[in-house]
Parts: sequence; C-alpha cells; structure tokens
Amino acid sequence: MAGFDEESVFGARPVKPAAHVVGENVDALSVHELDARIALLGAEIERLQKARREREATRLAAEQAFRR
Repeated sequence: MAGFDEESVFGARPVKPAAHVVGENVDALSVHELDARIALLGAEIERLQKARREREATRLAAEQAFRR
C-alpha cells in the first residue's frame, strides 16, 4: 500500500501572506498598524545584521586558517 500523502489528499498548505511588502501602499494603515510594521521590520533588520556578522566571522576565520 502506498504511503499517505497529505498534499495529494488535502492540497498544498496555504502560504502565509507576508506581513509587509516593501514598497506597498501604506496610506490606509492606522498608526497602530504602522507601528506594528515598523517593529516587525526592525526585528528583521536585527536578524539580518546578526546573520551578516556571523558570515563575516566565518569568512575571517577561514582567512586566518588558510594564511598559516
């Protein structure tokens, strides 16, 4: 008997819509909604900066290893 494949029975899971799309019209948003998006984007910036620092540290470590 073939294995159970949820996707073939129920279809693909719905994709969660993005909380913010860069460049999207924000004219209809309230101050509260704008504050929420600012907080969301601030957290995303911090996450990306952390990932960048980690990549840079890895690159520097590799350079040091190959200089020996």
